[in-house]
Amino acid sequence: MSDDIYVTRDGLEGMKKDLAEMNDQRMKIADTIEDARELGDLKENAEYHAAKEAQAMLHARIGDLEDKIARSKILEDQDIDLSKAYVGAKVVVLNQKTGKKMNYTLVSPVEADMAAGKISTKSPVGEAILGSSIGDIVVAKVPAGDLKMEVLEISR
Repeated sequence: MSDDIYVTRDGLEGMKKDLAEMNDQRMKIADTIEDARELGDLKENAEYHAAKEAQAMLHARIGDLEDKIARSKILEDQDIDLSKAYVGAKVVVLNQKTGKKMNYTLVSPVEADMAAGKISTKSPVGEAILGSSIGDIVVAKVPAGDLKMEVLEISR
């Protein structure tokens, strides 16, 4: 797969940090496997089988993250067109139903973190906001129904 993933510099650094932590974890699992191997018969060694399963799952996660890092393209601030809401932009929207303002940063799916206000451009709300301009009314199809929002601000 060669699709580029547009990420912020912080997002890429976060992925690299996660990868380093996973590689450290890989070494610990390898030690656990070696210790379990020394216990004897591998057919009935639950510790060994659990460690091998954890190792396989970790290797899959590492491979996926390495692929995402390899395909990542950093979006610099100067690349953000502030006339429209694109990846990397900070957007303030007004919920038309509740009158509440919401602040979001539009990010790629690999950087999404709702607790930090970073929403994926592949989420219903992110898709609705993506490409909109200040003053636009956008509608996101969410499980609770249609969410109408007015785009108030777009910034870096």
